Amino acid sequence: MPFFIAFKVPNLFRRLFVEGAFAHAFVPVLADYQATGDKIQVQSFMANSAGALMLLMTLVSLLGVVIAPLLIWVLAPGFAIHEELRELTAVLLQWCMPYLLFVTLVAWAGSVLNAHGHFAMPAFTPALLNIVMIMTMLAVMPSSSQPVTLLAASVSVAGLLQLIVQLPLLSRLNLLPKLSFDFKHPGVRRFFSLLLPTIFSVSVTQINLLLDTLVASLLSPGSVSWLYYSDRLVEFPLAVLGMALAAVILPNLAKHHAA
Repeated sequence: MPFFIAFKVPNLFRRLFVEGAFAHAFVPVLADYQATGDKIQVQSFMANSAGALMLLMTLVSLLGVVIAPLLIWVLAPGFAIHEELRELTAVLLQWCMPYLLFVTLVAWAGSVLNAHGHFAMPAFTPALLNIVMIMTMLAVMPSSSQPVTLLAASVSVAGLLQLIVQLPLLSRLNLLPKLSFDFKHPGVRRFFSLLLPTIFSVSVTQINLLLDTLVASLLSPGSVSWLYYSDRLVEFPLAVLGMALAAVILPNLAKHHAA
């Protein structure tokens, strides 16, 4: 159960960024730049958006590592009152935190590829999280004295791998920019202005799940796990059908709108 609590934070960001809000804000802005036909402006927007996101999420991830013990009181007060559970969950959360940075850059790379008509690689990369976690459980955890810590670390490793596998395709398509850090870039400012309301609209369900987890931590042992597994079943059709349709339709709608 401590792992499910720790996994809530990076999983929340994955759902917000990879599965919705990020692409909805980023792809239309990128499509507008592409419609101008100015490759220098397109490269400038991509470089500054990637740099701004990397810097911002690095700071957020580091902050999350530092305040992880406090977050446990917010996310799972039922665990926080038990010192052993609180300390274990905080450690697991610290191991998971780097995933926030990686999943944001994965969302950026996937959105760029989708906007250029490449859907296979961005569609495959989310599966790497499950693959890495399963391989960790089968190959490493049985012989480890701290199996749950390895499982938490595998989340961040999976995030890094998700980013790495997309880099060769980005490079081959000449879409891998040199990072810049201009937060005042017009495209970056517009992207962030669109991102905030989009996150709000997508986050309602996710905030409900966080509140559900908070309540479940106060109930009988196993409640957090039951909630997690039931949510997986609910999300299954959405992930298979809904996200696939959205990923394909959004870039084409954005291009038509820009034209």
